Amino acid sequence: MTNIPETGRTPRVQIRLVVIQILVLSLLGTLGGRLWYLQIREGAEYQKEASGNHVQQVVEPAVRGSILDARGVPIADNETRLVVSASRTDLLKQKDDGKAVLTKLAGVLGMKPEEVMQKVRLCDAKTPQPCWNGSPYQPIPITDEATAKQALQIRERSEDFPGITAEPEAVRRYPAPGKSNTAQVLGYLSPVTDNEIEQAKDTSSPYLRSDMVGRSGLEREYDKELRGKAGVTRYEVDNLGRVIGKAKSDAAEPGSNLVTSIDSRVQRVAENELDKAMKAARKQYDKITQENYKADSGAVVVMEAKTGRIVAMASAPTYDPNVWVGGISAKDYTALTGKNSDYPLLNRAIQGQAAPGSTFKVVSTAAAVQAGYAWDGGYPCTSSYSVGGQVFKNFEGENFGPISLGRALEVSCDTVFYGLADAQWKKDGGINPKKGEPKDWFFKTAHQFGLGKETGVDLPNEVTGRVPDRQWKLDYWKANKDAWCKSGKKDGTYVEKIEYENCLEGNKMREGDEINYSIGQGDTLVTPIQEAMIYSAVSNGGTEYQPTIGKAIVSADGKSVQEIKPKAVRKLPVSQATIKGMDDAFAGVITRGTAAWKFGGWPQDKIALHGKTGTAEVYGKQTTSWLATYTKDYTVIMTIAQAGTGSGASGEAVRNIYSALYGVSADGSIDKSKALLYTPQKGLPKVRTDGTIASPKISKDPAKDFQVYSQQGDKTTGNGQTPAATTASPSTGNRTTRRRPRKRGSRRMLT
Repeated sequence: MTNIPETGRTPRVQIRLVVIQILVLSLLGTLGGRLWYLQIREGAEYQKEASGNHVQQVVEPAVRGSILDARGVPIADNETRLVVSASRTDLLKQKDDGKAVLTKLAGVLGMKPEEVMQKVRLCDAKTPQPCWNGSPYQPIPITDEATAKQALQIRERSEDFPGITAEPEAVRRYPAPGKSNTAQVLGYLSPVTDNEIEQAKDTSSPYLRSDMVGRSGLEREYDKELRGKAGVTRYEVDNLGRVIGKAKSDAAEPGSNLVTSIDSRVQRVAENELDKAMKAARKQYDKITQENYKADSGAVVVMEAKTGRIVAMASAPTYDPNVWVGGISAKDYTALTGKNSDYPLLNRAIQGQAAPGSTFKVVSTAAAVQAGYAWDGGYPCTSSYSVGGQVFKNFEGENFGPISLGRALEVSCDTVFYGLADAQWKKDGGINPKKGEPKDWFFKTAHQFGLGKETGVDLPNEVTGRVPDRQWKLDYWKANKDAWCKSGKKDGTYVEKIEYENCLEGNKMREGDEINYSIGQGDTLVTPIQEAMIYSAVSNGGTEYQPTIGKAIVSADGKSVQEIKPKAVRKLPVSQATIKGMDDAFAGVITRGTAAWKFGGWPQDKIALHGKTGTAEVYGKQTTSWLATYTKDYTVIMTIAQAGTGSGASGEAVRNIYSALYGVSADGSIDKSKALLYTPQKGLPKVRTDGTIASPKISKDPAKDFQVYSQQGDKTTGNGQTPAATTASPSTGNRTTRRRPRKRGSRRMLT
């Protein structure tokens, strides 16, 4: 055989060996450099971080500050309860994910196993309440109502309950002093989420995993002040977890207390009167719909007229805020949010918006004056007003002849405002305005009154209401044109005719739109808090104040008191002469106008009361009752949906609220010693040297704290009326009770 020489392969092998040697040396050099960097260059820093692995942190939650009424009575505070909690991390380490332990725990606590398991499951888009929306790494409370016996069973048999703890903890409490609920104003708490922790980590108020945060109401608005700062105790431990020393610790800082302008006594009266009025309305027959009024929701606002401070704010239906403490049950959650719940979580004083009816005429009157119409002009109050073949009727076809603007307010004459709005619409160029912007006084004035935007009340999620001006109509038309054009019919049902009309010219201000708008109908929406701000301004001479509930923030030690001062936001766009004219007209509403039949016998010479009734129509529903009233001290606004006329449904309740405030008895006499708040509360409750706040004791029997109110309640008739309220003449009473609500469509222009 011929031998093949190997001389050709040797250089290639040598080259490969050299390359391998270079790679090995490079890797060794890199590794050596990295070791030098870690051990020499950055060694001290990494040693410091490594030592931190032997420090364990124990978080001590801060005590949340109390929420107090104007007299210092707690309406939200804390109490110590035995809380049974589960560690989700420890449960997941068990073979069955802790199901056996939770089942055994349910037996001890007297709960259903599925109820306990629902408490520890994590919330997500597919998981309904109840579930845990806090961090999965912090203890999850199962119940805060454990008895001492139950807690001892769990602690003494800890080997049977791995991952379960039973400890005394401070939990939130809503004591409802004098049975004043205040639920929607206070709000509620729930655990902080991982997302919230991440978002707040670089802020001045970061969250800890143990924090409970405000979700609505004052609890949310003043969460940062109320929450305080949790304490952290750091322990040095060895590799076996044994404590070998104590590192630097930060003490917990309790949250500040919030003093509010709410008077819990007045709050109780407002809530109770609203509830009574709604129940009474449900017993009344509605001739239009041929069934009893539904009276399914309502609200009351009691405001200091000269400061904008809220003395009481009630919303119905309501609920007990304590249901959120310790985690809400599935049954309670459904009751608060289900389709048949009427949504009691809504604060209808700031989130309920509806057409204001004739209470809106305060704006239309100011608009007419701004447009140049004389206050004392003789405006025809005819029985009807015809436009383009469409007839707009006055209330019950009444005809008062030529009257002034003041008298039009007093008797609530619709046709006067129809005529004024129609005349101004024509001056502005009608449906196709002339070049240049139309004056639009009726819409401009509403904006000047602050409508169509938030009042700025210190509560979250306030709604804006709506002023349906030209810009709104254009935007609304663009958003709905396609749907209107698809379903509208020229000769269809009423709704189909409206949709057909809107398809063609829904972007334009039509004659019927402005006529409807002038008496608070059509697409206009306001909230009770907006009305309270407006009528308070009329009371005080023209200044609108931003509504506030928070009055002062007091530190836990009492050394720091940060008062929240009243804030004037705007002046009404009217002269003092016009305000005086309105004031006289609104007094006439109480003494001889549309509300007189409910306020007969009121001591008007001593406590001048003013008001404006409103009955607003909503297509497909029963009429909404509005009653706006004020004295020199207070403004009281009440509204009840699907309850009938303004004075008919709300008059008695509003009268009783004023009687409780001023100490007015059923016979009209005044006893200041029995008045809850004859003059608005001035100053703040006394703060003691230890930081606690002095407050009066609240009796277990609310009647002892509400003497005048209780006396009147004993004298009410079956329909909730006091004898004094039924002393008006039959003709006056019949005038209101016979009122036939107007169909919204009867005023719409279909041309």
